[in-house]
Amino acid sequence: MTLPSEFSPGAFLAPAIDWLNANFHPFFALITRVIEAVLGAIEGALLALPPLGVIGLAVLAALLAIHLRAAILAGCCLGFCWLSGLWTGSMQTIALVAVAVTISVAIAFPLGILAARRPRLEAGLRPVLDIMQTVPPWVYLIPAVMIFSLGRVPAIIATIVYGVPPMLRLTTLAFRGVPRDLKELGQAIGAKPGTILWKIELPAARPTLLVGLNQCILLSLAMVVLAGLVGAGGLGAEVTRGLTRMEMGLGLRAGLAIVAVALLMDRLSRGAIERGGRRPG
Repeated sequence: MTLPSEFSPGAFLAPAIDWLNANFHPFFALITRVIEAVLGAIEGALLALPPLGVIGLAVLAALLAIHLRAAILAGCCLGFCWLSGLWTGSMQTIALVAVAVTISVAIAFPLGILAARRPRLEAGLRPVLDIMQTVPPWVYLIPAVMIFSLGRVPAIIATIVYGVPPMLRLTTLAFRGVPRDLKELGQAIGAKPGTILWKIELPAARPTLLVGLNQCILLSLAMVVLAGLVGAGGLGAEVTRGLTRMEMGLGLRAGLAIVAVALLMDRLSRGAIERGGRRPG
């Protein structure tokens, strides 16, 4: 049985979007300006130097902060992006994913800690997270584009929606898996709750948190093609161009560049966190 058009969900959604645009336009404009400013600053910093300069700095930073293998990986991944002729798109993609992952982690990490401590909150968040992960990302783009127009902002929002659930779930799992003995030991020596969190629980939860960060990065990069469809540029635009023009070479190069960016961001972030966790204090 088909519902009449006046009772369909779209009949209620469209007026709601119009109401939001009419009453919260300054707020949405502020969000757009902030995201565009941050993305522009990161892209400008990445594109200010020549490609060889950026590659050299990335290799040196990885060598000093992590280890030799990470430096070699950084050089190979960025070198492939440069040699494939997709340097600008790669830098745009790195900036977009970096902003989306940072916002996703900033939302998911504190919520995951609270959910680990409050089972009722976790039970309330579970169906919301199920919906966020089940609904196709294209659906989120419809209201996002209607509110923020085409560009990078709706792509960022859709990426955040897909990046928050795995990080939040695994953060909750990580802190629930911390042995009770460790927390009781911290309480026995008179440590404050904040000290127990950062000095005892966080190191014990780090392996699972790294898995959550890995999933957040990979799912965010999976949304890069979607970002290209709504005018966000980057490697997603190159994949879309290769698809619409039936240029197999361009689509393959852009797809491999996305893989290179994924390897770069995942291995460097994982290596930096693991190296930081091994430092005394």
